[in-house]
Amino acid sequence: MRNISTIILVLLLVNYTKAVVWHVGAAQTYTMPSQVAPLVNHGDTVNIDAGTYNSNVCAWNKNNLLIRCINGMAHLKSNGLSFGDKGIWVIQGNNTTIDHIEFSLCTSTSQNGAGIRQEGQNLIVRSCYFHDNENGILAGVITPCKITVEYSEFNLNGAGDGYSHNLYIGHVDTLLFRYNYSHHCKIGHELKSRANVNYILYNRIGNEASGTASREIDLPNGGLSIVMGNIIQQGVNTTNSGIIGYGLEGLSNTAPHNFYLINNTIVNEKTAGTFVAVQNATGLYKGYNNIFAGTGTLLTGTPTVLDTIANKKYTIAAAGFVNSATYNYHILSGCSAINSATTAGVASNGYNLTPIKEYFHPANQVNKVIQTTLDIGAYEYISPTSMNELNSKTDLLIFVDNTLLKVKTTEKISSFNIFDMSGKLILDKKANETINVSSLTKGIYIVSIIKENGDKINRKIVID
Repeated sequence: MRNISTIILVLLLVNYTKAVVWHVGAAQTYTMPSQVAPLVNHGDTVNIDAGTYNSNVCAWNKNNLLIRCINGMAHLKSNGLSFGDKGIWVIQGNNTTIDHIEFSLCTSTSQNGAGIRQEGQNLIVRSCYFHDNENGILAGVITPCKITVEYSEFNLNGAGDGYSHNLYIGHVDTLLFRYNYSHHCKIGHELKSRANVNYILYNRIGNEASGTASREIDLPNGGLSIVMGNIIQQGVNTTNSGIIGYGLEGLSNTAPHNFYLINNTIVNEKTAGTFVAVQNATGLYKGYNNIFAGTGTLLTGTPTVLDTIANKKYTIAAAGFVNSATYNYHILSGCSAINSATTAGVASNGYNLTPIKEYFHPANQVNKVIQTTLDIGAYEYISPTSMNELNSKTDLLIFVDNTLLKVKTTEKISSFNIFDMSGKLILDKKANETINVSSLTKGIYIVSIIKENGDKINRKIVID
């Protein structure tokens, strides 16, 4: 009898713990995310159909949830509402992944209404869009906690009070912020993080022409922070002439207080300003291989150890950019940054300080291709020597046959597109491995390939 009871209990537990896939959409049983939120269990997946979900806010309190749109973008347009006076989605469970969701128009009585208010441990945000909220993402004191934000855009968030930001990450263990586009924050910072460890990699961050943001990156409590491979721009309408701040509210994070600024392109369009400001007694400031373009002081503050080498300071006009007016900071032939970088080694935690990616607009990335020696700045110059794909470390081969660009790979291709370096779509092809490129002018392009399994690969090519 006991054995039968044990078997029944095991079967019940197996059934209880089996992950469920929920569907939300206008044509589904559940038409709003808030209808599913109280029903999900740990480990479930919520698939939300593309479309606009007006005035719908909720909390997610189960662990290991995957919440995503799989056929476009699901737009959570809150129209001023917030759950618990906090955010459109309040994430209370642990290990949550959110993919292809748009969050907008969130407000609260505290002027901290966020697209996502993070309260649980560990969050991954991928391919999302946050705009016109009082905060894009807001996280408080959470430990242990790692927050990863990638392939996402943040635009026009902030209440205009200087205390709300495109992103505001509080005291968590680690922030990984990569391949994102953060711009036009209202008065606040484009990115503010109090995390003990910050990896800010291969992003585009800036005010552009009309933005009024304060700092582009603010890391007010120090800790180990690596800022590498980013495009960082300060426009003329900024409300704070400082571009990057480190430890300026006190070095209260867990030591070491080491700040690594490696292979970034940093542009100041104001007539004055400070590129980098660190707190006195910062343990280490290591600045290697950066382009600083525009007027301003390179560094304020006195770190205990100052290690800077192979940085270039230019006027914007003399920097050798392809087109600074459109924020295209790829470098032209003849720029003194070419083949002039110095190996930066590794950070104190062992992280490799050699960049392996480049930001590709909008909110994407490509592999960095080093032809001779690493260049200074965020972008490598590629000489127009061939049409062949310049990185053959994978099974993917891109080559030209007369006027046809061909893609060879061991996996089936769903589609591939060609973009110029500003991110504009030039040519596209569906379910075909050949594309006519006779209409393309000389220059650098990005081939974006989507495999049938959904994986995306971006490669840089040159047409001469």
